[in-house]
Amino acid sequence: MLETTVSTALADDEAMIREFILEANEHLASIENGMLALEQDAGGETMHAIFRGFHTIKGLAGFLEFTAIQTLTHEVETLLDLARTGTLAVSGGVVDVVLESSDIVRQELARIEQRLAGQTAAASRVDNALLERIRAAARGEAAAVKGPAVAVEAAKSHEAASLRIDTGKLDELMEMVGELAIAQAMVAQHVVVNDGSLTRLARIAANLQRVAMSMRMVPLGAQFQKTARVVRDLSRRVGKQIAFETAGEETELDKTIVEALADPLLHMIRNSIDHGIETPEERVAMGKDATARIRLAASHQAGQIVIAISDDGRGLNKERILAKALQHGLIRAGQEMTEDEIFMLIFEAGFSTAEKVTDISGRGVGMDVVRRHVQALRGRIEIVSKAHEGTTFFIKLPLTLALMDGLVVAVGSERYLVPVSSVREMLRPAAERMDGECVTFRGTSLEVVRLHALFGVTPRSYDFAEGTLVVCETEGQAFALFVDEVMGRQEVLSKSLGASFEEVRGFAGCAILGDGHVALVLDVDAVYQDGGHAGAIAADRQSKESMR
Repeated sequence: MLETTVSTALADDEAMIREFILEANEHLASIENGMLALEQDAGGETMHAIFRGFHTIKGLAGFLEFTAIQTLTHEVETLLDLARTGTLAVSGGVVDVVLESSDIVRQELARIEQRLAGQTAAASRVDNALLERIRAAARGEAAAVKGPAVAVEAAKSHEAASLRIDTGKLDELMEMVGELAIAQAMVAQHVVVNDGSLTRLARIAANLQRVAMSMRMVPLGAQFQKTARVVRDLSRRVGKQIAFETAGEETELDKTIVEALADPLLHMIRNSIDHGIETPEERVAMGKDATARIRLAASHQAGQIVIAISDDGRGLNKERILAKALQHGLIRAGQEMTEDEIFMLIFEAGFSTAEKVTDISGRGVGMDVVRRHVQALRGRIEIVSKAHEGTTFFIKLPLTLALMDGLVVAVGSERYLVPVSSVREMLRPAAERMDGECVTFRGTSLEVVRLHALFGVTPRSYDFAEGTLVVCETEGQAFALFVDEVMGRQEVLSKSLGASFEEVRGFAGCAILGDGHVALVLDVDAVYQDGGHAGAIAADRQSKESMR
C-alpha cells in the first residue's frame, strides 16, 4: 500500500501544500463533471480537459513528493491517453474506474489536511489492487457496473480570472462594511442640514457593501455537479433509469450558504431516488416513460434564491402520511389539516412512510435534518405534490447570511427585528375580525402571538386595536405577531448572540439599528412554536386584571 505523507523538504511550507489541495480539488470537480458528460458523448475536448486535469495533479504531487497521488494519477493518465487518442473506447467500466480514482485522490487530499492539522489520518486506499483495476481498464478488460446509466446534462464551461482570498478576510471585510453602514445610518439620524455629502456617503457605503457581498458569492454549479454524481451512482445501485437535469447553475449565493446546502440537497436527492421514483417496470405499467426525471433548478425570486428539486415519480401519498403520523402520535384522530400541513409532516423527526428500510433512506432520518439545516440558513421549505405525477420541493433562502433585511417592531421600550422574508402583511384589525386570541385574515383564522407575553415585556397596550398585527409565515403555517408599533424596515448586520445564549429560544441573533438601539432578531419558527401558550397566559392575566 502506498502512503501519502507530508514531505520533509516541504513540511514547513504549509501554504504551498494547502494551495495544492485547493487546486487539486478544483481539478477533481471538473474531472468528475467531464466524466459524467462523457457518458453522453460530450466530445473529444472534454476528454482532453480531463487528461489535463490529472496531468496537472500528477505534476504538482510529484513536486511536493506525494508519492501515492503521483502514482495513482500517472496510471489514470496512461488510461486517458489511450482513450483520447482513440485507441481505447470509453466504456462504462472506464468511466467507473476514473471516477473511483478521482474519489480516492480526493480522500488522499483529505488525509494530507488531517496530517497538517496534527490528526491521525485513515489508511490510504491507493494499493496494488486499485492500480491493477486501472491497468485492466487500459487493456480493455474493465467490465461496466451493471445497472442503467443516468443521463446528465453537461455543465457549461466558464473561463474567468480569479484570485483566491481567505474566507476569514472576507468575513472581516463584511463585518467592517456592516459597521460602516450602521455608522452612516447613525450620522444620518443627527444631521439637520444635508448639503449632499451625506447622500454621497450613503451611495459610497451602499456600493462598497454591494461589492463586498459579491466577493462572497459563488455559483451553485459546483454543488449541482456533485449532486449529478450522486444521482448517477445511486440510480445504478437501485436499478432505476433517471435523467438528471439542472438549470440556473450560474445562480450565485453566499459561499457559506452553498457549503451548508450540500447535506440537505444530498438527503432530498436520495429520498427522491429511493421513495419518489418508481422502478422502470412500475413506470411502464403506469403508462410512464421507463426513464424518470429529476430536475435541480435555481433562480432569483423577489430578493431570494429559490432552489427547486423536482421529480416525476409517485408523488406524496397523503393517506399514508396521515396514517403514519397518527401511528407516531404526531396528530390526533380526526384532526383537520390542510394539504400543506400534511406534507410538512414528513419533516418530523423519525417520520418515514417507507415499507422497506434500505441503506439509502427509510430509517426516518434525513428530512428532519434537511429542515433544521434550511432553518439555520434563515430559509424555509415548501412542497407541491400530485399523486402519480411527482413532487417538487422549493427551498427558499436569503442571498447572504451576513446582512439581513428586517422589519423593526417595538414592544414597550424594546426593539425587535422580524426577517422580512417571513412577513406577509401588517394590519390593525377591526374588532369584528378578532375572536379571542385569533384574527380573521383573508378568510382564514390565524393564531395571535403576543410578543410581550412571550418575552416578559410590559407593552404600551394589551388591546389589539391599539397595536399592530404582523402576519408571518413559517413552514407553511401563518400566524400574527402582536406588537405595539412597526417602526420601519432596515438592512442590518446580524450577529450571533454567542455561546452563552445558545439555549435561549426565540432569538436568531442581534443587530445595531441606525439610531444606535440594539435589536434582537426573532427566530420566527421558535416564536410560533412557543407563542401560542404565552398568548393564552397573557389573555388570561389581562382578563383577571380587568375584573379587579
